[in-house]
Amino acid sequence: MHTKQYFEETCKIAGLVDIHAIEKLVSELVALRRREGRLFFLGVGGSAANCSHAVNDFRKLCGIEAYTPVDNVSELTARTNDEGWHTVFSEWLQGSKANKNDAVFVLSVGGGSVKNHVSVNIVNALREAKSRNMKIFGVVGRDGGYTKEVGDVVVVIPTVNESKITPHTEAFHAVVWHCLVSHPELQQVATKL
Repeated sequence: MHTKQYFEETCKIAGLVDIHAIEKLVSELVALRRREGRLFFLGVGGSAANCSHAVNDFRKLCGIEAYTPVDNVSELTARTNDEGWHTVFSEWLQGSKANKNDAVFVLSVGGGSVKNHVSVNIVNALREAKSRNMKIFGVVGRDGGYTKEVGDVVVVIPTVNESKITPHTEAFHAVVWHCLVSHPELQQVATKL
């Protein structure tokens, strides 16, 4: 039965996630807030929607100034039209005057790959972030892709079923960021219920 298998896989992933990497993210995010840095979330597809939700939680619950380019559809589509999809995020970081006090936080299934022509806009954004001496964080699936390769702290969601990588990874984006925003070292405002 699909439902039973799906939830068994979910439980297995929860037991395999690198909790030490999540704790390192907590430390990095506490340091980011102390230095009054900004947190820029990047993702496409379902991960883009996750970025919007995460921005809300980090701003509201943790007092961290957070943004995502996908929240401004006018700018996103104008940049895509005028500059191209591959550079839409890197150009946005430039326009935001991102700097060494800031960080990029990638939510992605594959983490980006030039070789495979997947999420090249994330790869270009991470190159831009590196050139600006920004920290790079992420929650990604598969082998982590370019995000894992260049990131400072990246949680890779373990693969337990090749045919369910995307739904499990995107679901665990939310599990990990909710763990972060409810962490006693980060959370400043209690949730209502």
